[in-house]
Amino acid sequence: MAMALYALGAICIVEGLVLALAPSLYEDILRWIVSQPPEARRTMGLLALTAGALSLWAAAWIGG
Repeated sequence: MAMALYALGAICIVEGLVLALAPSLYEDILRWIVSQPPEARRTMGLLALTAGALSLWAAAWIGG
């Protein structure tokens, strides 16, 4: 459970930094994502989900 909270905290930090340092870039990225077809967005979401799960697994494996 602690690892999930660390991961959530890390996500919030990264998202907050992007919004604080480059809000117009964030808006451009969101517009680009919305312009993609649903299948492409679904693929992006599944890739992000897989990358996140692998990152958490690797963190748990390295941390013992």
